[in-house]
Amino acid sequence: MLMVSSLGEFAVTAVNIIDNINNLLIIAFTALCTGGAVVVSQYIGRRDERNSSLAAKQLVYSVILIALLVMIFTMIFRRPLIRLIYGNIEDDVLNASSIYLLFIGLSYPFLALNSANSALFRATGNSRIPMLIGILANIVNIAGNNFFIFTLNMGVMGAALATFLCRVAAAALSTALLYRNKSSPISLSGMFNIRIVPSMIRNILNVGLPSAIESSMFIIGRLMTQRIFTFFGTAAMAANAVSSLINSLSFMPGMAFGMAMLTITGQCIGAGDYDETKKQVFKIMKLAQVSLMIISVAILIFMDPLISLFHLGPEARATTVAFLRIHCITMALFWASSFCLPNALRAAGDARYVMICAVISMWTVRVIMAYLMVYTFGMGPIAIWLAMGADFIVRGILYSKRWIGGKWQSKRVIKD
Repeated sequence: MLMVSSLGEFAVTAVNIIDNINNLLIIAFTALCTGGAVVVSQYIGRRDERNSSLAAKQLVYSVILIALLVMIFTMIFRRPLIRLIYGNIEDDVLNASSIYLLFIGLSYPFLALNSANSALFRATGNSRIPMLIGILANIVNIAGNNFFIFTLNMGVMGAALATFLCRVAAAALSTALLYRNKSSPISLSGMFNIRIVPSMIRNILNVGLPSAIESSMFIIGRLMTQRIFTFFGTAAMAANAVSSLINSLSFMPGMAFGMAMLTITGQCIGAGDYDETKKQVFKIMKLAQVSLMIISVAILIFMDPLISLFHLGPEARATTVAFLRIHCITMALFWASSFCLPNALRAAGDARYVMICAVISMWTVRVIMAYLMVYTFGMGPIAIWLAMGADFIVRGILYSKRWIGGKWQSKRVIKD
């Protein structure tokens, strides 16, 4: 985003609107992998290494097949898809976003495979390897961006090509490490001798599919609210693009604690230790809450130099400041309970409840409220970010009530 901003606001907007579509798929793949991570972590908690490796292979087969289908659909219908979501955007934005999506679409199978592999490493408690692979992938991505955008003058196409190469590298490396990982609770050794186990895939989908539906509905709802920005012009769209980028970076520690929540809760429940489960969930929630508060304060303090990196015009800059102020307050107070805590419920097998609450809150609070405040009450683009904050509050209340009530203890993930 920072590198393409030198090409103009149209390039920032083009990359952002495709990244919003990409986030739909990234989050859907990650959510589907959540099902695999929960099943595998519970097998690990039972000390059943044979079935943990077998379940890992079922996850890999499933996500690769789904990603190939998504890739084919996206590449064929990319321009109508962009028009459907964003309406009558300017021609330079449409052309740039179409080129960007073409190359990004080719990377979806590699993205899905690396997401599955990373989830499997984390299910064993090994988050170090995904971290190192992520660092390597980002080095490839940044170097590729610099070479393709500035040296070869390939514009947004160069940014997409760099992303493609980094995803291929990450998927290849993570797969090789898991394939050779014969002494670990999880190994992909023998994965090319394909053996499908319907019962395991069903267990994975019982957790992963509701999570994927929930996450997809979240991003679709978000895309619908993003479309409102086209009503206010390129400056508002650019402001939202920059705010969303800073927003996504600020969530990273909370997302990391959410991943830890999934693994630790899954292993504790797999071992049948509910007292330890409650203790660990409380500890992780406390760490997540403190981290998000620190980040919120840091963004408020360093907001001006952060925004200055993106070469925005005066109108877009002022709008970005307003968006980020709303974001910092709502994130600090409500994000952990609305996005970290539900991973504990998913790990316990209560994914359907999480999905229902998330979909209802997303569509009634975030989407409908945003449209009403903008088009009925004339509140402007700031209403979209206010609706997002209200969505955090509603989710947090519903998930906290469910966890405290303890109904999750009656759920089962592995149904032998």
